[in-house]
Amino acid sequence: MDKLGSMKMFIRVAQAGGFAKAAARASLSTAAVSRAIMELESSLQTRLFNRTTRQISLTDAGRRYLSHCERILNQVELADAEAMGASAQPAGRLRIHATASFGQHYLTPLLAQYTAQFEDVRVDLVLSQRTPDLLEEKFDVAIVVAQNLKDSSLVSQRLGSTRSVLCAAPDYLARRGTPRTLADLEHHTCLQLNLQDMPSAQWVFEDVEPNSFRTPKPAPLTVNMAEALAQAAQAGMGIGLLPVPTALQCVREGSLIQVLPDVRTLPHNIYALYASRQYLDAKIKTLVEFLREAVPQKIAEHEQALDAARARRDRAMACVE
Repeated sequence: MDKLGSMKMFIRVAQAGGFAKAAARASLSTAAVSRAIMELESSLQTRLFNRTTRQISLTDAGRRYLSHCERILNQVELADAEAMGASAQPAGRLRIHATASFGQHYLTPLLAQYTAQFEDVRVDLVLSQRTPDLLEEKFDVAIVVAQNLKDSSLVSQRLGSTRSVLCAAPDYLARRGTPRTLADLEHHTCLQLNLQDMPSAQWVFEDVEPNSFRTPKPAPLTVNMAEALAQAAQAGMGIGLLPVPTALQCVREGSLIQVLPDVRTLPHNIYALYASRQYLDAKIKTLVEFLREAVPQKIAEHEQALDAARARRDRAMACVE
């Protein structure tokens, strides 16, 4: 019998006041119970019970050992209950990694809603432009934006998809002209966003032949943050391919204009990655379920807002003309 099992049997015998009663409660033979206690005493090199033909009683060492055993087993039961509760009730620290732009524009506002719903969860959010090693870096979940995932042992849940839009500053378009077709981009300065899972020099579009456009070389600027690319475009450096939420505020305020709005880029998928489906912690399960519902709604809101902002500008320009 293992040590915890021996402790449990010792407590049963002490509480029952005899081997036979303890054996009956445990559905074991008296001989098996007696043997377990003798093995425990042998391993401890200590006598735990005084035995007579009529009764047993705890020795001084046995009383002290009983107190320790009860405390230890109480802690084990608490640990078991907490671990089992992790799969039922979201609680504790939830460590999440996400790409910077998605984390800033989508994940952070949604996490405010999630933590309001699950108040016992504490979120540790790390933003960077890479895909971490979940196990090595002790992340519970990674949110990745990519056209396709690399093969791995991680579990992936698709949360939705998002697109990017071409934008440029009004003064740049005034100097260089507004492109009307993809072919016109060959004559423009194209800024590049260099992300880990997305080729920076190739812009891929839907329903276009050919569907990819390789930006002219050399690019005057390559950067790994969408917000920095937006600032460069606002400064008139060229045309940038920006995620919708990054472009949205700039288009609203008029510092950027959406170029070729009818040409749709190939969407990038959004995935939640985590280690295993088996015995999934409740805080991971509830987060992924929450994001699967909330992310598509948030993306749709941003795309509708961008369309509305572009339509307002078009109406304003029509009035001026």
